[in-house]
Amino acid sequence: MLKNKSYIGISFIILIFGIYAIPKIISRIQQNDVVKGDRLDKVSNHGNTDGNVMIIGPAPKFELKDQNKKIITNADYKGKVYLIEFFFSTCPSICPKMNKNMVDIQNQFFGNPNFGIASITIDPEHDTPEILKAHAEELGVKSSNWHFLTGDKKYIYDLANKGFNLYAGENSKVNGGFEHSGLFALIDKNGNIRCRKDEYGNPILYYDGIEKEGVKAIQQDIAILLRE
Repeated sequence: MLKNKSYIGISFIILIFGIYAIPKIISRIQQNDVVKGDRLDKVSNHGNTDGNVMIIGPAPKFELKDQNKKIITNADYKGKVYLIEFFFSTCPSICPKMNKNMVDIQNQFFGNPNFGIASITIDPEHDTPEILKAHAEELGVKSSNWHFLTGDKKYIYDLANKGFNLYAGENSKVNGGFEHSGLFALIDKNGNIRCRKDEYGNPILYYDGIEKEGVKAIQQDIAILLRE
């Protein structure tokens, strides 16, 4: 008899837990808050209440051709605070959101000669300087310090995956044929990768280029670095 009561008690506890927890889990799934896969494109951007943007280390050097067929290197950004992203012009998924957010960031700091952007294609076979120029015009790019860069595919993939550790790869099974991170790298005037800390005191390394929270965080930290 006692055994049966024990089972009834346990069943009642499980029922109560299910009533409380399952709707919350479903809500998280619907809001896309559940982590998918082993690569995170969304990084926490809380923290930085003390205005400190920490130094991670020197950014990788690069040399690529821009939308005006001009050779651009990291040296062209010396003395500037700038962002780096990896994208491709025919991307059907996260790139349009990244592009829109990058245009918003451009507009926030437009007219400041010490701010720049480097958008590096991961589909250089398609994204020629001519294609990138048309893409920039379509987006409404007006900053002379925003370069859309292309070059050798292996060189670009090594720069993304080994240099910045920002994932980029080909995958014929996904829509668009390519995969990449939705993160932005923030580089200071001296060529160092900079970032804020999260609420636990850990460096976030890169900024979420897709969600509004990440854009707000990077705008705040760009303003800090421009004053340095």
